[in-house]
Amino acid sequence: MTPTLKPLAEQVILITGASSGIGLVTARLAAKRGARVVLVSRDGDALVQIVREITEAGGHAEFAIADVGDLRDVQRAASKAVERFGRIDTWVNDAGVAIYGKLLDTPMAEHEQLLRTNYFGAVHGCLTAVEHLQRAGGALITIGSIVSDIPSPGMGAYAASKHAVKGYVDSLRIEINADRLPISVTLIKPAGIDTPIADHAANHLDGAALLPPPVYAPELVAEAILDAAQHRRRDVTVGGTGRLQVLAAQHFPGLLDRLGPTLLPWLRDPKRAPSRHDNLAAPVDNGAERSRDQHGRRISVYETAGRHPLATATAAGAALGLAALAFLGQRRIDQ
Repeated sequence: MTPTLKPLAEQVILITGASSGIGLVTARLAAKRGARVVLVSRDGDALVQIVREITEAGGHAEFAIADVGDLRDVQRAASKAVERFGRIDTWVNDAGVAIYGKLLDTPMAEHEQLLRTNYFGAVHGCLTAVEHLQRAGGALITIGSIVSDIPSPGMGAYAASKHAVKGYVDSLRIEINADRLPISVTLIKPAGIDTPIADHAANHLDGAALLPPPVYAPELVAEAILDAAQHRRRDVTVGGTGRLQVLAAQHFPGLLDRLGPTLLPWLRDPKRAPSRHDNLAAPVDNGAERSRDQHGRRISVYETAGRHPLATATAAGAALGLAALAFLGQRRIDQ
């Protein structure tokens, strides 16, 4: 059954991980455009302040304190949304945490906590969302990453969780379609985004954690989410450079294996001490949309392509030429 998705101004949207970063930007933008929003996070203090801000600006918002790693918490958040607004039209799984460090240096307890939030949090959200959306229909949107498709040395635990999320969401989509449920299932795959995720991450590198470049503005992801709330999308990559990275990994995996170690220095600032306060088990310094030190691009290749087709065609031709050179170089290496 084809889902019928409502205009944004008619929707009730529940967003997990809504006290900072992409989730917070999305909640504010959705409320500004007339949606009723339910913000879900572990940080009650931040949620109270954000909901007050939205309502004082004329929006409609509610919050629920929940740890997405606990299915009962997620179910209670959904019940609160229905009690306040009568239904849920779009569910956004955004809650996530990160670990910086080599996999062999990552404590097992941290690895398990990351999976509890990033993978099982998404699973709990999907299960609860389907329960509420299967009758009247709606959109189920989950935030993955370009590292759902490619390796990420120095952030291997995070990449593993996003690979797992992609496998779950893609399989769930097929099952939902087979059961003819009126639910649109979307996976959003951002490149590096200017959010506090690096500031909040557990860090085992020699230096402060940095967002993997190039960094894009969180508004680009928020726009992709709100588009998927209104139009059926399968998956969306945000950030043109990220898409090129995925294509390179698919077509030249051996070359990526060789270049991968050169990416590690881009994940740390050796001039600054690493933070020892992370949000794996408890919220830290929420209420921020962006990172402390890095700034994101406010355009992506895909948006530019729509506005400047001639320039895009020229750039695409150059990219194909570089890809051909890389392919020939890879063949010589393999031979």
